[in-house]
Amino acid sequence: MAGVAAGERIAGAVARHPLAWGAAWSLSFGALLVVALVADWPAWADAIVLTAMVGPSLAATVTVLHATPRRHFDEMSSVFGHFAVRYAALVIGVVAWSASVVVGAAISQAIQLAAEGREDEILGTGVDVMLFLVPILVALLWAAFVLRCAWFLGRVRGWGEVPASDRVPPAMLASRPALRRTVIGLAHPGLFSATGLVVAVMLPALQGTHELVL
Repeated sequence: MAGVAAGERIAGAVARHPLAWGAAWSLSFGALLVVALVADWPAWADAIVLTAMVGPSLAATVTVLHATPRRHFDEMSSVFGHFAVRYAALVIGVVAWSASVVVGAAISQAIQLAAEGREDEILGTGVDVMLFLVPILVALLWAAFVLRCAWFLGRVRGWGEVPASDRVPPAMLASRPALRRTVIGLAHPGLFSATGLVVAVMLPALQGTHELVL
């Protein structure tokens, strides 16, 4: 019974100040990540620490955004904002496509020059380039995903620790108000951005050291 009572007290404390507890949790595992890097822990151990660090905020973010209907975002945005966002996305897409064409051509030429016409080495060099670039691209896409979700969180629940009013549907965890308060508090755009971007920075490093010689 004492253990149950202690657990209820901890749950109540987290529900009262979810952002503070979430930040403390993330900072603790962030410090552990620094130790892991200094001590040269294996990549799988780093991945576990990263998952634990971002886990609460990520789970809360998914819960809040999954419970929020898409029409809520349409109601929150103006016609100008709707077209401005899509125009910016179109410009970024064109720039990214143009850059991919140029970079792809440069990489192809570099691989052929590095292999010096030896067909058996071209494939191996291409695989090395792919193993080097793919984790970086995945990290960039993850960072964009994190920032996009954080932007929506700011629109849905605001930037307060426990907002007095929000646009989160009342039906979400309606029967468990303390858990609802905790989830909304942990789904803070600043907390999710910070932990998510740390993951983006660390993702390429999880692959380990990989030499790329062209």
